[in-house]
Amino acid sequence: MSSPSKPAEIPLSIKFLFGGSAGMAATLFVQPLDLVKNRMQLSGEGGKSRQYKTSFHALTSVIRNEGIFAVYNGLSAGLLRQATYTTTRMGIYTNLFSYFTREGSPPNFFMKMGIGMTAGGIGAFVGTPAEVSLIRMTADGRLPVEQRRNYSSVFNALMRITREEGVLTLWRGCIPTVARAMVVNAAQLSSYSQAKQFLLGTKYFTDGLFCHFIASMISGLVTTIASMPVDIAKTRIQNMKMVNGVPEYKGALDVLTKVIRNEGFFSLWKGFLPYYFRLGPHTVLTFIFLEQMNKYYARYVLKDASASGGL
Repeated sequence: MSSPSKPAEIPLSIKFLFGGSAGMAATLFVQPLDLVKNRMQLSGEGGKSRQYKTSFHALTSVIRNEGIFAVYNGLSAGLLRQATYTTTRMGIYTNLFSYFTREGSPPNFFMKMGIGMTAGGIGAFVGTPAEVSLIRMTADGRLPVEQRRNYSSVFNALMRITREEGVLTLWRGCIPTVARAMVVNAAQLSSYSQAKQFLLGTKYFTDGLFCHFIASMISGLVTTIASMPVDIAKTRIQNMKMVNGVPEYKGALDVLTKVIRNEGFFSLWKGFLPYYFRLGPHTVLTFIFLEQMNKYYARYVLKDASASGGL
């Protein structure tokens, strides 16, 4: 008697495409929160008094001083970041997740963390140029007019950074960016899968949008707490300028030391609310979009009527 044939799998190229598309769709909703988060993390830099007292103050100040559409400054960089970083990390993660799923049993928690760190690190390296552009474009409006870089788009930013500062500047802050991504993905992807698995093991949840939403919000909270100190180091390094030929910071450890000394230990979590409210919904939307894309591709292209999202 022949064994049942193995169900058709979503091609690797489609997994990469869906990962990037889900991230880009989510970014359209949360870009203003990303801008507020970056402004908050740069507020108080260099021992100066804080430019913004709260996240709400930052948001209202941007709207009042720069206009309502300024909350979407850097959107082109945010979309390119998702097209590079998220396409890579989600494609690698979903492929490795499927590879290590044995006889219907998903990878254990520590395997999920390892898969997430691998996917995040590779994705972050690929996406660092867009990340540098995003940080600078969202931070530009806080500077005096004569000091602004005034990039017209992410492509203008990439060309000018290469021409004015050298191509390696596109990977400035790459080490903390990769480190942050490994922390984020180890926490985000593994905690999402684990939270979803736990919820489905109770009698209160079925594999649907509400379950995905709750799992995503749990994942977002875990990820925010774990990754913010690394994120603030990354943000400040990527936004820094040269002062008399000397960089403002020597590295991530120098950033963290100066923040703690000049602004206090809990300033490492400065911008917590916009970070969570950005990361939480972005996580929710990304996973919901991705799960739905995977499910409908499997059902209507692969003709697998029993397919779920697969994360």
